[in-house]
Amino acid sequence: MDKQLSYTSAFEELQTIVEEIEDGEITVDELSNKVKRAALLIKICKSKLTETEADVNKILEDLDNENLKEDE
Repeated sequence: MDKQLSYTSAFEELQTIVEEIEDGEITVDELSNKVKRAALLIKICKSKLTETEADVNKILEDLDNENLKEDE
């Protein structure tokens, strides 16, 4: 998977592909490859969002634990 791609880059490329499809700028011959690339980009974005959510939840959990220790 193209994991080195940032979320922003993957999302922007995905938007471009969607616009090309909507505007009819892609030939039938290119369509399959574009759809495959879009699926990969969606997986990358989803993975990065899931990672970020886990990181944020961990940070919030750590903050809650620190607050509990201060209250003791």
